Amino acid sequence: MTAQRVIGDVMEQVIKRNPNEPEFHQAVLEVLECLEPAIEKHPEFEKTGILHRMVEPERQVIFRVPWIDDNGRVQVNRGFRVQFNSAIGPYKGGLRFHPSVNLGIIKFLGFEQTLKNSLTGLPIGGGKGGSDFDPKGKSDFEIMRFCQSFMTELYRYVGADVDVPAGDIGVGAREVGYMYGQYKRITTLYHGVFTGKGLSYGGSLARTQATGYGLLYFLEEMLKDYGRTIKGKTAIVSGSGNVATYAAEKAQQMGARVVAMCDSNGYIHDPAGINLDTIKQIKQIERKRIKTYLEHHPSAQYCEGSKGIWTIKCDVALPCATQNELDGESAGSLVANGVMAVAEGANMPSTPEAIKVFQDNKVLYTPGKASNAGGVATSALEMTQNSMRLSWTFEEVDAKLKDIMVGIYRQTSQVAREYGFEGDLVKGANIAGFLKVADAMMAQGIV
Repeated sequence: MTAQRVIGDVMEQVIKRNPNEPEFHQAVLEVLECLEPAIEKHPEFEKTGILHRMVEPERQVIFRVPWIDDNGRVQVNRGFRVQFNSAIGPYKGGLRFHPSVNLGIIKFLGFEQTLKNSLTGLPIGGGKGGSDFDPKGKSDFEIMRFCQSFMTELYRYVGADVDVPAGDIGVGAREVGYMYGQYKRITTLYHGVFTGKGLSYGGSLARTQATGYGLLYFLEEMLKDYGRTIKGKTAIVSGSGNVATYAAEKAQQMGARVVAMCDSNGYIHDPAGINLDTIKQIKQIERKRIKTYLEHHPSAQYCEGSKGIWTIKCDVALPCATQNELDGESAGSLVANGVMAVAEGANMPSTPEAIKVFQDNKVLYTPGKASNAGGVATSALEMTQNSMRLSWTFEEVDAKLKDIMVGIYRQTSQVAREYGFEGDLVKGANIAGFLKVADAMMAQGIV
């Protein structure tokens, strides 16, 4: 059977078995479309059903999460954990609390996570989880009660050498603390079952900054390869959570001027440069909407709707919010305004149409599974510190993070070149991530 036919059969199976899950279909198709030359080179993958096995999660858990709000009413949410692939290590991936969460989104994230974790070179498999619970507008006590209920079920399926969750959208240090506390209370185990923990109980320095910083380390290496630099350039960063905030911070440290950021309600444009101290105050401490920025900087502009952020002229665009936030039309606006590079800090933030626009117009483009791997890489470093009962300095962790991100760029770039797609980091990342997982699966037999 030809590689093309194998890929077609796998995609047909994915759609048939997973109806009404467009994000999962999109993620799988993007990867499969890149793998034809790898399947042709390794016919043994077809004979052992590697692709068919790789697109099927090893385990999917769905559970009820009852909790009591501050008015004494019982609320019920749905919880998920998808343990996608453990060929190269224990499942590793974040928990997302957001009303949009459903099984299809968790599966897409878990599939992406498997390849992303593979690219780090560290011994971690892929998983993802979360709930349709919305932490916005909830009190600390409501969030604590929800997290404790969520962990009362999830604790059965996680462990330091089994599955190690972390944070994602809607899950920060507060939520991780509540869940870890409940896990410890139930199991009496004090070990590294969570990453992104507080520094006082096993967390790692630089973990909060890791995804954003790692994105810029990757971008810096990519630009250097083409004789360019981010210094003196104008940048747009979508989002205003941890990834966006610290991507903007590192971009500024490297000499760029970040002029726009957003949240789900709208975006701010500050031509003089975004003041990140203000962003941190209103988003991390006060937990307010980004339009509050204007109360501190009245010369900035605020516009409803986050999509308009891509119409602002920039040299570098860093989508760091959520999946499919940047479509073909927005990509066209960026190209028309002279963007030279797009580096993804979120998971699958660019639609297939947007990616085509970037590639057709020779924009330097890097997919999230490669460029946003810094967070999970540093989580794996946190796991290492927990196992050793040691704590590394910020500088030590940051140096290891930079080495990992530079290594991911070089690996994806080299694999793209080897397979005849020089400069195409989408194909390079997908093939490189796939090959490591496939080799491990081959070695372990049909399991």
